[in-house]
Amino acid sequence: MRQQLNLGIDGMHCAACSARVEKALSSLKGVISASVNLGLEEASLEYDDRYLKVEDIVKTIESLGYSVRESIILTEDEQIQKVQIARKNMIQMWIIAIIVMAIMLIMMASHEMPSWHKAANWVIFSLTILGMCFPARRVYISAFRAISTGGTNMDVLIAIGTIASLLVVPLSLIVNGIRADDFSGIAAMILAFHLTGRYLETKARGQASSAIRKLINLGAKTALVLIDDEEKEIPVHKLKVGDIFLVKAGAKVPADGIIIEGSANLDESIATGESLPVYRQAGDRVLGATLNLDGFIKVQAERVGKDSFLAQVVKLVEEAQNSKVPVQLLADKIISVFVPVVLTLSILTFFAWLLFPSFMSNISEAIRTIIPLSSANYGLAAALMAAIATLVIACPCALGLATPTALMVGSGIGAERGILIRNGEALQRMKDVKVIVFDKTGTITYGNLKLLKIVSPKLSEQEILQIAFSLEQGSEHPLAKAIITEAQARDLQTLPIEEFTNYSGKGISAKINSQSYYLGNLALLKENGIKIDELNLKDTQYPYATSVFLTDEKQVLGILYLADTIRPEAFEVVKTLREMGIESILLSGDNQETTSAIAAECGINKFITDALPGDKAKIIKELQDEYGALAMVGDGINDAPALKQADIGIALGQGADIAIEAADIVIVPNKLELIPRAIKLSLTTFQKIRQNLFWAFFYNVIAIPLAIFGALHPIIAEIAMAISSVTVVSNANLLRRELRHL
Repeated sequence: MRQQLNLGIDGMHCAACSARVEKALSSLKGVISASVNLGLEEASLEYDDRYLKVEDIVKTIESLGYSVRESIILTEDEQIQKVQIARKNMIQMWIIAIIVMAIMLIMMASHEMPSWHKAANWVIFSLTILGMCFPARRVYISAFRAISTGGTNMDVLIAIGTIASLLVVPLSLIVNGIRADDFSGIAAMILAFHLTGRYLETKARGQASSAIRKLINLGAKTALVLIDDEEKEIPVHKLKVGDIFLVKAGAKVPADGIIIEGSANLDESIATGESLPVYRQAGDRVLGATLNLDGFIKVQAERVGKDSFLAQVVKLVEEAQNSKVPVQLLADKIISVFVPVVLTLSILTFFAWLLFPSFMSNISEAIRTIIPLSSANYGLAAALMAAIATLVIACPCALGLATPTALMVGSGIGAERGILIRNGEALQRMKDVKVIVFDKTGTITYGNLKLLKIVSPKLSEQEILQIAFSLEQGSEHPLAKAIITEAQARDLQTLPIEEFTNYSGKGISAKINSQSYYLGNLALLKENGIKIDELNLKDTQYPYATSVFLTDEKQVLGILYLADTIRPEAFEVVKTLREMGIESILLSGDNQETTSAIAAECGINKFITDALPGDKAKIIKELQDEYGALAMVGDGINDAPALKQADIGIALGQGADIAIEAADIVIVPNKLELIPRAIKLSLTTFQKIRQNLFWAFFYNVIAIPLAIFGALHPIIAEIAMAISSVTVVSNANLLRRELRHL
């Protein structure tokens, strides 16, 4: 049976690590798909439990030298602790590095004392060993685990580079031509900058992944359950469907449910984005994590745990942050071979400097005339410098972090605004969308019929409505419900009826106080010979409304205009989309007259009518052939196939679950005006991903040749490597500023 599994993974430090874990998991029998997110330090798998058990997956991860943690998403405390550890290691390593630099400065000032230099070099050697064994030990543990399991990662490059530079000190005792002074302090400096980069990266990644932690923390921790008429506080995860719980003023609702007693004003901003409180009473549904501002309610739990609204929101955000944008595939392919290629390049660089010293030196001199990043070296010293610089400069972290960090920040901001990007691929496809198809019912309109107007030449509105209410009492027909709802809102009472008759597809009739009344459409009037010549049947104010006629045995007494009301923001949304270069198309199962009237009200120029539910996906396919990439907005069960067919499916959050599951983007608050914002969010996030990938590629393309030809000192190489990763993550976090008005 197909299962979904998310696991938190500790010990991944670079993109090569995450690529290695992903490759190992994907190769397991029974795994349908596997994705590893470096930013979230999480693996997401879909697998068949007939062939694979969770224990096997955990063992596979641990065999690679990583550990699986209990919590999938790091809590705020855990994230703070990780940052604190990274900061402590950085400070300790810098203390050692500063002492090393001070000794090196003294050595430079006392170049006429070679015997003292030897002792100083051994002091630096000892201090560096101290740094390797304590603040930087995780680098070497990670490198050892990677090599011992047949893999490589960034720590392997750092470990080899620093050990190589450190070993020059003892090597200088037996090999002529190598000056220990040139290399003794390099390893300590490289490690100091490396741990600084890791600290800044850990901090920035923590900020990027804060959205899910915030969402999780929104939920209540305990529930006040009623057991045998006694109140008992239990952890929220022990709450079961059917349990009765109490929510007092100031408390959070622990789970989704229905109010069975009491009333209160609730802050539902988590679901609707509205800051104004909403009044809820017996019979109303409430959502977990909403806040009771006043009053007291007794609620029966309907959805708890992973089925609750909040859990579903968290799941959708996790799906987005674990998904991959197509443009990332190129980066993933490069990362998978990056470290072995760099190791090979480093070895080739070393021998190139030994075998072709004049050629390499000439190129190095030419580069240094333009970019003076390193002093000249010759012979074995030059070969070692260039090889070590190549090892430490070539970091795949920037490439690996470019996409997931931007996606994490973008999807997190979206979640805070009620826009859930379920599929990272949608970000890339959105830039090609020039047309959005809107399903009419429940999207452009509210999806509920409403009585808009009553016209009567004979009776008052109240009289017409009371008679219609009396005739329709007890009916479940949508038109009848709209009449009943309006009558009840006006506190009207039903009149006793007799001789009730239903005319299928036409209307009804009955007697009130011995007077016969008919309520229905034109076909009912014609069937009963009632005159309609003098009536203006279509209302100019509501041309899309359905006309329901109330008559006696001779003439029309009044007309009730009912319609599924258009959302007031629809016109502005269509206008905004047009300004963004996106045209709107209205798709409806209604007739041409009604649909054209609604399209005109919304400013939509093209519309499709009489669309049967089963035909919607086919219609979307035809529109794709005509216009290219398009998005569709829908909310109903019959929209799901069309949402899947569209290049990007957008579901309004209060629609059917199956439509939400089929969509790439979910608008949780059910607000039409969030659609242009969702598009802006997608476009801006993808633009940031492209920026990050450009800088990551550009950095490596420029830096690696400089290192190979000896124009980059190993310490400068390490500084540049650390800056590249931090720059990519920090650039992703700039999305917060760019989208602050979203």
